[in-house]
Amino acid sequence: MMSWDLIGMLALVAFCAGFFDAIAGGGGLITLPALFLAGVDPISAIATNKFQAASATISATATFARKGLIEWREGRFMVLCGFLGGASGALLVSSVDKRYLEVCVPLMLILVAVYFALSPKLGNEDRRKRIGILAFSFTVAPLLGFYDGIFGPGVGSFFIVGLVLLCGLGMMRAMSFTKLANAACNLGSLSVFITKGVIIWPIAIAMALAAFAGAQLGARAAVRVGPRLIKPMLIVVCCALAIKLLSVDTNPLRMAFMHTLGSL
Repeated sequence: MMSWDLIGMLALVAFCAGFFDAIAGGGGLITLPALFLAGVDPISAIATNKFQAASATISATATFARKGLIEWREGRFMVLCGFLGGASGALLVSSVDKRYLEVCVPLMLILVAVYFALSPKLGNEDRRKRIGILAFSFTVAPLLGFYDGIFGPGVGSFFIVGLVLLCGLGMMRAMSFTKLANAACNLGSLSVFITKGVIIWPIAIAMALAAFAGAQLGARAAVRVGPRLIKPMLIVVCCALAIKLLSVDTNPLRMAFMHTLGSL
């Protein structure tokens, strides 16, 4: 049973992550490793993090829908494929030995941090169209949904970049499709995690509420600060957390490295 002090600390982390996510994206890069460092089982950490992330995503999607920015007809196949991809990823990660997750998660954190560091700047102007929304829905969306079910952090940014560079959409239109697809991926993976009973509800609810509050504050700060300062901070924090996870005595990669050193 988690102590209330630890739940409070994780809620504070979620608040900061929600603040960062509203400005530069990638809040999951903070919350997921924090759950690992708190001693939460890898599968439960991914599932619990998914609930708090999904709460914010679904809320944002509802806001876009109220403003009439969601293109339901064009996005319906993206919803279906994203949902199935998310569910498939969650089914896979639920059956994986936790030792593999302990190895893969820090490495994936570093890779996503590198992506954030090198990701192109995207404007609101339309670009040359390479594939249509329908083709994107049946090819890229299920792959990103699968990634979201397995891991998740950064998937919203991947959707935006894909929609802008492949489908030629402007930023706002790409963002509206992203909110819809991301919510579908989240619901797909959550449906599996809830069925498996691996979500730690007290932590999930506390983090969801804190992330929502942080996102509200971050949205207001975004106008003044923008992503220039937050994005580098997010990358540094992500790499630092990955290194911390790799330094844990029980991490298989660290154990293999120490064994190799000992045999030299």
